[in-house]
Amino acid sequence: MDGCLFCEIVAGDRPAHLVHADDTVVAFLDVRPVFPGHTLVVPRAHVPTLHELPAADVGGYFQHVQRIAGAVESAMAAQGTFVALNNTISQSVPHLHTHVVPRRKGDGLRGFFWPRTKYADDAHAREHAEAIAAALAAA
Repeated sequence: MDGCLFCEIVAGDRPAHLVHADDTVVAFLDVRPVFPGHTLVVPRAHVPTLHELPAADVGGYFQHVQRIAGAVESAMAAQGTFVALNNTISQSVPHLHTHVVPRRKGDGLRGFFWPRTKYADDAHAREHAEAIAAALAAA
């Protein structure tokens, strides 16, 4: 869809630190992560919200989210993950996306207050993306 940031990433027209890409989904690092390794999973097709994802695609989409959550946890040596998505409200890009955030006990994340950070530079972000991609390949 014209003007959609995530469609541009999916098409390869906008740079992103890719974690995974196949025929149905693309996963990449959030540019403003809650914690390093914070990954977004998006369907390749432009689908604004979960409600608009065809029912036949829901299971496959969340199988990818499940796999990527395990990879994020493993690659980031996290104790768990926070997996969430917004539908319209608080959805900064109107393209379905699921957040996979690595978590550790005492990490300071409280409820739905998401303090944002930045990667030190592209090499720092690339290191996290490559670690998660390697964990996906090993799974």
